[in-house]
Amino acid sequence: MGVRKRNSAERRKEKMKTTAIARLANCPTSPRKMRVVADLIRGKEVMQAMNILRYNAKAPSTKLETLLHSAIANWEAKTGDKIDEGKVFVKTIMVDSGRMLKRLRPAPQGRGYRIRKRSNHVTMILDTIPTSAATTEVETTEATEKE
Repeated sequence: MGVRKRNSAERRKEKMKTTAIARLANCPTSPRKMRVVADLIRGKEVMQAMNILRYNAKAPSTKLETLLHSAIANWEAKTGDKIDEGKVFVKTIMVDSGRMLKRLRPAPQGRGYRIRKRSNHVTMILDTIPTSAATTEVETTEATEKE
């Protein structure tokens, strides 16, 4: 392995130390309905996302809530510390279509209408809120105030 490849692999490993991934496969809900709920929590802080999912009336929110619990457990196992208020957020949440069960429903005049029972795959990635960006903003505002 070359030096450039090794360095990029080390950078990728270092970046993945603060992220946690959880996946939900073949959830028997259409991807369109799941995306509506997933859009509500994308980019939110973990505790805020938990409250949104807990009090949402849509059916896919219960599946996403259990997935969020799993992602939190993965993050705690990976980093070794507990979830703090305002420290971890939902970085990305992707809803892809899964397998499709195809059925036939009887229709008039001997025909058959096709029914497609859709499912989806959901991938959720949690990450820590970058503190370096916040500290550099504070430092730049303090520097401009001194001048």
